[in-house]
Amino acid sequence: MPNVRAMPTLRRRRLGDALRTYRRGASLSLEKAAEAMGWDESKLSRIENAKARMPPQYMAKLLKQYGVTDSEVISALIDLARDAGKQGWWRAYGDVVGLSYKDYLTLESDAESTYIYAPGLIPGLLQTGTYAREIIAATAMTRTTEEVMALAEVRKMRQAILTKPDRPMKLWAVIHEGALYQRFASYPALMREQLRHLLDMSELPNITIQIMPLNSTPHPGMAGLFEVVRFPQPWPTVVNIENIQGGYFLEGAEDAKVFEMAFERIVAAALSVDDSLETLKALLERNIT
Repeated sequence: MPNVRAMPTLRRRRLGDALRTYRRGASLSLEKAAEAMGWDESKLSRIENAKARMPPQYMAKLLKQYGVTDSEVISALIDLARDAGKQGWWRAYGDVVGLSYKDYLTLESDAESTYIYAPGLIPGLLQTGTYAREIIAATAMTRTTEEVMALAEVRKMRQAILTKPDRPMKLWAVIHEGALYQRFASYPALMREQLRHLLDMSELPNITIQIMPLNSTPHPGMAGLFEVVRFPQPWPTVVNIENIQGGYFLEGAEDAKVFEMAFERIVAAALSVDDSLETLKALLERNIT
């Protein structure tokens, strides 16, 4: 598989957006802010537009010009400036992983929590390897067999963020009950393995799983799959919406608020956590395949 270098544009873009917001909040022009740093205006412009690296050692001085004194914010911006040039493990998969997917993997690796509503399938972070291969083969219709296998590997490797020893990501997933009845002709025992995996994952303290019952009341999740991805301060919440052609992001605060409210209503319409686990156990005991 070719090892194509992936440009780390997403972290630089988020950093540039944050610096531009703080500069404007301080009512400073590019010229004045750059002058205070002893830089050319073009240098700061390139940083804000994700075309140049922000030297981490100058971050505190720049933020002081903008009146930013919160130590957590300063530390977070320094860390992002330091990590902006790092490439993720997915670079080894080259063009098999598209640019938008690489962006999402970057977001996911930086996130502190993710909230998912999945109406038609098990969320990727909770899939077994066999389930992932079957689902990708069925939905990624233009992919070769080799690409399907590679994407399934990527999906499994993503799951390491749930079990890392240092601050594993929190996951709250609401899964529609209908997704638990999926059948796979090529692998009759697949769903039994997947149900067992969901029960095993639910035992982790950072993972919450709820089931949306077939007879639920109407709720916002009926519009389709979405993920609300939250980050440490000062990074804004991002919403990922998926369809058969991939996913796209919403980063506006108002958009995020709408989907956060939607997820709260979905949680209220779903079975409780305890009842959800009992539903999974009952399906497993009935040997649903």
